[in-house]
Amino acid sequence: MSIKPTGVNERIISIDVMRGFALLGIFVVNMLFFHSPYIYINPYTWFQNPSDFETFKMIDIFVQGSVYPLFSMLFGYGLAMQFLKSTANGGPFAKFAVRRLTVLLIIGCIHAFLIWAGDILITYALAGFVLILMIRLKPIWLLFISIFLFLIPNGLLYGLVYLGSFLEPNATIIYTGIQEIEASIVAYGQGSWGDIFSQRLADWLYMSGNGLIVISMLFTIVPFLLLGAAAAKWKLIERARELKVYWMITVLVMLIVGTVIKWLPYLLEANLFTMGIQDTFGGPLQAIAYAGIIALVCSIPFAAKILSPISKVGRMSMTTYLMQSIIATTIFYAYGFGLYGKIDLSTGTWMAIGIYAFQVVFAEIWFTKFKQGPVEMLWRKLTYSNN
Repeated sequence: MSIKPTGVNERIISIDVMRGFALLGIFVVNMLFFHSPYIYINPYTWFQNPSDFETFKMIDIFVQGSVYPLFSMLFGYGLAMQFLKSTANGGPFAKFAVRRLTVLLIIGCIHAFLIWAGDILITYALAGFVLILMIRLKPIWLLFISIFLFLIPNGLLYGLVYLGSFLEPNATIIYTGIQEIEASIVAYGQGSWGDIFSQRLADWLYMSGNGLIVISMLFTIVPFLLLGAAAAKWKLIERARELKVYWMITVLVMLIVGTVIKWLPYLLEANLFTMGIQDTFGGPLQAIAYAGIIALVCSIPFAAKILSPISKVGRMSMTTYLMQSIIATTIFYAYGFGLYGKIDLSTGTWMAIGIYAFQVVFAEIWFTKFKQGPVEMLWRKLTYSNN
């Protein structure tokens, strides 16, 4: 029996709303990279304008490091839902999933090397292959493996960083690469397509640890996919109304603890240890809280209807994500309007919100004519063509 794509009537609106909100948060964070050499600066000392610093502070505490874990969990949730559906229908899940993730990997490579270096699709595709190997496990085992893969390596890493701060205080200072900053501004703001390609490749290698992303994803992205898959098997989102008390307690605890951890660089000294703890541990806790809040809100029919436009953005998440990169690079790179390095953080943030609002309208109009986003149509065609 063949596997068919999820129909409109089968979709769970709260999951699409979560994706929609996550895409807004991702764009607000990514905008820092789109218009400035953010990866090479110390953001805690770089922004001199009070408005810029306060904007960064809010993004840093409530968005940065908190939305990509949410999106990762949803990716695992979606893959597990497809597995459950194929199992119920007797379809060949592994073959289908490998084909689907291979197409995603190819799209990610095109995005990373020809559009924007901050691509996450490559990582999702590679992490997805790992999830396929464990997708048949019971949810409790998926949860235990997720916790083990996340806590042990990251706990040891930041334990060593903390000890290093005593042995060599300067070792935890956040790096600012002046030469890299200048090279980025010249290449993206004034360079030729070849200059931009070279800088994009250099940025991707820097952010991926010269290819070590294949190893690091096992302790960063894979645990979130496993957690999402476990949640899907328990149907935690679909049963939000039934599990209201559980979700309310989870939201309260995760939001308080996660937000306190996210404040650490501002309560203590901002260094590699506090910055790492902030995103690595505080971010995922906030992500779970955000998921719970949205699940509870969407369990109210009236609220779910109001949030329908956001859910449509989530339904075409791949299109939305790639469109954000294309629009932003056209605005900031030299082959477009060349505004790279020429706007402040506050302006960039409002631009992200404005572009996202346009995407909400675009999605609303698009779904009056079609059942899937344009990139999703291509992804579907390439995945199901031989099914």
